[in-house]
Amino acid sequence: MRWHKRLLVAGLTGVLALTAAACAGGQVRGAGGTPEPAKSSGPAATQTAKANDSTFVYVPNLDVVTDWDPATSYSNEIVALSNIYEGLTRYNFQSREAEPRLATEWTSAEGGKEWTFKLRQGVKFHSGATLDAEAAKKAIERTIEKKGGAAYIWDSVDTIEAVDASTLKFTLKLATPLDLVASSGYAAYIYDVDAVDADGKTTAGTGPYTIDSWQKGKETELTLKAFEDYWGGWTPEQYKKVAFRVTPETTTAWQLLQKGEVNFVQRLNPQLYEQAGMTDNVQTARSPSFQNLLVLFNTAAGPTKDVRVRQALQLAIDYDGLAAALKGAGLKGSGLVPEGLLGHVNGMEPEHDPARAQELLAEAGYGPDNAELRLSLTYAQGDEDQKMLVTLLSSALKKLNITLQAKPMTWSAQWDLGKKQGQDIFVMYWYPDYPDAYSWFLNVFKSEDEPRFNLSYLKDREIDAAIEKLPGLMATDALKAEDAFEELQKKIIEEQAAVAVPYVQTYQRALTADVKGYVDNPAYPNVVFFYDLERAR
Repeated sequence: MRWHKRLLVAGLTGVLALTAAACAGGQVRGAGGTPEPAKSSGPAATQTAKANDSTFVYVPNLDVVTDWDPATSYSNEIVALSNIYEGLTRYNFQSREAEPRLATEWTSAEGGKEWTFKLRQGVKFHSGATLDAEAAKKAIERTIEKKGGAAYIWDSVDTIEAVDASTLKFTLKLATPLDLVASSGYAAYIYDVDAVDADGKTTAGTGPYTIDSWQKGKETELTLKAFEDYWGGWTPEQYKKVAFRVTPETTTAWQLLQKGEVNFVQRLNPQLYEQAGMTDNVQTARSPSFQNLLVLFNTAAGPTKDVRVRQALQLAIDYDGLAAALKGAGLKGSGLVPEGLLGHVNGMEPEHDPARAQELLAEAGYGPDNAELRLSLTYAQGDEDQKMLVTLLSSALKKLNITLQAKPMTWSAQWDLGKKQGQDIFVMYWYPDYPDAYSWFLNVFKSEDEPRFNLSYLKDREIDAAIEKLPGLMATDALKAEDAFEELQKKIIEEQAAVAVPYVQTYQRALTADVKGYVDNPAYPNVVFFYDLERAR
């Protein structure tokens, strides 16, 4: 999984800022009441006080870092890098607008084809260099030139000009909400281009934390320390140190949380989440997300190359039964795009129809009256929700004379195998880089000669051509864009049967009760902005 992400666009209109409705923050139980707003930060924060020595311990179930380069990073490291690097803006899911980060204000002109950003003064890179417009220009240009990760978010950019030390001006090829683009969780970081270290020994950002140690493959894979010269300053209550303790098994993570050895578990299964809500030293947080689960079928090789087999697999999934078993941790969706984003389509809820599945299998030469069919499936190690899907699907397919050979894997291993077309079914999460639907189509279903995230290996010229038209439509005609999104989803899900979408995830977090200030932001999946937290005294 990309936590996974996974995942945006050039060419959206200002309509997106109104229609990409990120949902309200989750309720906090156990510690009492609703989540507290993140503490205020920035120039108003105390500049003279130092952060305390408490360590905040975050528990992921998969690899923490796969790529240290802020230009090309496009996976699980979003959690760490979002605390090391910053962009010009950050998306506020409550106001549904971009808010100041390294830029303090901005204006647009020429119908959204010209943007001017004023940069925050007094900002230092971790390297000691000073942030100015020329440095920001170089960072964005390097990201564009690298053509990796989510660099395509800048595709509408024609020129970038450092007007003066504090003013950055963009001229675009087509109208684009560049304030939202600049808030992306990937490829929007501003960094010192002369200090980038792909080996993770040093960092080149402006964020509140820098690398303390990185030990790939170790249980405590990564530790961060406070950047003492951070422009926002520090208060005594903030966390000065952060550790990432990789714990694949949910039950183990829960035990560590109860003991107070860790502070944050990104996800608990329904039973443990319910228990956490009744545990004195633990608080819980639940909120909707823009993250859904994709079950990608190999369209290029093996038994699933037959569209009838893929359609049968779609119909074999008991979507309502799975949603019930998840007890709120996942909700049945409609189409590829989660509700709240431009491109969401009502009326495309998936159907469970085992009788029709059996008919399709029989047409393809499989099923109860034919030889056993064996299919390989890979999914995320330690993800209880995906494990639930696999358990239910295995049982359903057994009745159709299909044996599912399911293998839980670390993301790096699963992804490496997927890029070699090494499985029949690939299960992963997807989410947008910023609140927009384009990334599902461009990254997951546009033809690729060497697969990265198109792990159904779909190659369809008509679909490719329609995807290429989306940015222009989103920039000029939101209604036509909606129609195009709907038509594409019908082609991908119904005609090609390249994917099944079992549910949209609901975030269910558990934290120690002494953590103050945590609020989920679905625009940055699984990210905890550690600087916004305080430890209760």
